[in-house]
Amino acid sequence: MTLSDSQKVVLTESTLMQQLEYDSVLLNLETEQFFGLDEVGTRMIQVMLEAQNLRTAYDLLLAEYEVAPARLEADMERFLGELQENKLVKVVPDSHGTG
Repeated sequence: MTLSDSQKVVLTESTLMQQLEYDSVLLNLETEQFFGLDEVGTRMIQVMLEAQNLRTAYDLLLAEYEVAPARLEADMERFLGELQENKLVKVVPDSHGTG
């Protein structure tokens, strides 16, 4: 997967997210499985959900954290893959994307 400027991240219809101070919990109502996120995971999902697209989320996180670009991209792809595997988020076309 590449961090595209034509795709964005949304919670699935069966996912609830609750932030607890700095951490957060995601719950898949269909599977009844919890997924706990630490402060960094919480920030990553917040940015991915709020950003116009995945590339914008990447750019925002790169500016916010001291991390090598390749490392951030790999971490985001792995994290997003885990969230998708647990049916907590889905990647959808961004109607504002450029390609």
